[in-house]
Amino acid sequence: MNDDLIMSNTPDSDYSKALAEGWIPIREVARMTGVNAVTLRAWERRYGLIVPFRTAKGHRLFSTDHVLRIRRILTWLNRGVSVSQIKPLLDSAPSYHEPADNDWQAWRQALTLAIRELAERRLDDNFNQVMSLYPAQPLCEHLLMPLISELEQHWHGQFGAQLERVFFESWLRSKLGARIYHNNRSLSGPPVLLINQSDRPFEPHLWLTALMVSSSHCPVEVFDAQIPGSELAVAVEQLNARAVVLYSSKPLNLQQLPKLLSAITCPVLIAGPSVSIHNDELAVSSAESAGLSLAKDPIEAHQRLSQLRLF
Repeated sequence: MNDDLIMSNTPDSDYSKALAEGWIPIREVARMTGVNAVTLRAWERRYGLIVPFRTAKGHRLFSTDHVLRIRRILTWLNRGVSVSQIKPLLDSAPSYHEPADNDWQAWRQALTLAIRELAERRLDDNFNQVMSLYPAQPLCEHLLMPLISELEQHWHGQFGAQLERVFFESWLRSKLGARIYHNNRSLSGPPVLLINQSDRPFEPHLWLTALMVSSSHCPVEVFDAQIPGSELAVAVEQLNARAVVLYSSKPLNLQQLPKLLSAITCPVLIAGPSVSIHNDELAVSSAESAGLSLAKDPIEAHQRLSQLRLF
């Protein structure tokens, strides 16, 4: 039987005081995240993924940070990672917390509101304003990456989430695609080839990487879907690619990786959450292959490509 329910039938002044201070009971956390109480307790007991506050009588209480952590757990689960492998990924994840009164958060709040109201013109106008003020790297690091992270957490278990996701991702692909196309028209030379290696129809961070590379005066080509390894080699040859970025937020087929890499003569960068998922295996592959680099997010991907003197 639910131990939190049993204890809720007995007086607990600590519990009432904690609720008044803003702590959240387990039943409400379950409603907010879509993860039932049994699963939340299992994540605590078996894996230590969440450590809620406990009152003197043992009631579990959660903070808003706990709720955000649960949503990050769901993000990794949706990427195909098993629950037993998630804790180190959570503990090494970058934090985007910033003071509430800074300009970046104000911009994110304005964009978020436009997305939730499906207000494309307002979304576009706000983004055009901030894009006119900041270069691509701080724009991605302080606005778009935290925005995408916050949206992913908000969308878990929320009615209308898929509608918002499709609206936002369609807009973002079109917006960044137009900017990259415009940049490419004024650039020459071999491109960096960026490829979506996951089965997701759209990888936002792939496009953020492409935007930063493009803004560094380097042509880019974006293939927003997987292609067979043999055909990838043809693409690299025909485009005379200066580097290849394989981006995925989901597990990779590591058995095919050596054959894939052997067919590509230019530098290869594996990027995205897949690097954290396969950290040990990919670290070995990187050490064994002089042409292979790793990056966990778009900022690091841009840095790695810069270090290779590709732009």
